[in-house]
Amino acid sequence: MVQIKQVGVIGAGQMGTGIAHVCALGGYDVLLHDVSRERLDAGMETIKRNLSRQVVRGIIDQAAMDAALGHIKPAAELQSIGKTDLAIEAATEDEEVKKTIFKALQPHLADKTLLASNTSSISITRLASVTDRPERFIGLHFMNPAPLMKLVEIIRGIATDAPTYETAVEFTKSLGKTTANAEDFPAFIVNRILVPMINEAIYTLYEGVGTVEAIDTAMRLGANHPMGPLELGDFIGLDTVLSIMNVLYDGLSDSKYRPCPLLVKYVEAGWLGRKAGRGFYDYRGETPVPTR
Repeated sequence: MVQIKQVGVIGAGQMGTGIAHVCALGGYDVLLHDVSRERLDAGMETIKRNLSRQVVRGIIDQAAMDAALGHIKPAAELQSIGKTDLAIEAATEDEEVKKTIFKALQPHLADKTLLASNTSSISITRLASVTDRPERFIGLHFMNPAPLMKLVEIIRGIATDAPTYETAVEFTKSLGKTTANAEDFPAFIVNRILVPMINEAIYTLYEGVGTVEAIDTAMRLGANHPMGPLELGDFIGLDTVLSIMNVLYDGLSDSKYRPCPLLVKYVEAGWLGRKAGRGFYDYRGETPVPTR
């Protein structure tokens, strides 16, 4: 088994910064990379801000925050990630983008380096196939937001070997996370169940069964969900929801996974949820307001 001391994280968006945050708190040295220097700088600031919130809430103390920040360094060049013990890709949920990253990283990889993807739906076997080490490639699907959520799905590709799996489990547990093993089928466990529910909620809106407010209220109070499905879709990002539904629809060829046309329209409009300022709610004012 590889002894992991240094972790590389590719992608300084919401998931990448969250994973870097968790790994640094776990005592690992972290290199955080993004193709955009602006996003990389913003990602480092996000990590500082989120660590500060944890201090204010009493989740960690100031010493833990200072130690974590000391463990994280920005990496402007992708090749520097290749020298780490574990490289975790956390780019946008697009198979071609992810494959392009792994192909670009390939020439710079050390022999020891294990590869992982934080994909929430895409085949680990297919992603691993573009590398020279499919046996040392694994899925580590951190839930969003990674600093708060306790679960990490671990997904083995068809070629993933036992030492890689055992190392991944040990590493994940060292972060204080609980693991769930998922087979390499479209969307794995959590999103196989969760995202079609969100899609069905959008169909419920599309067909006029209920308003945005009524649907979210019904599921919060009627099913005891902490967040309504349309609000949750906005939080995840409607482009990500659509991407996962397309992976399910294409991968399983079952009409029950057909993306709702209203979801497609929102994504076409650029109304992607919280990150875009508008989705099923408009977030540009002091209080979110339903857009339908």
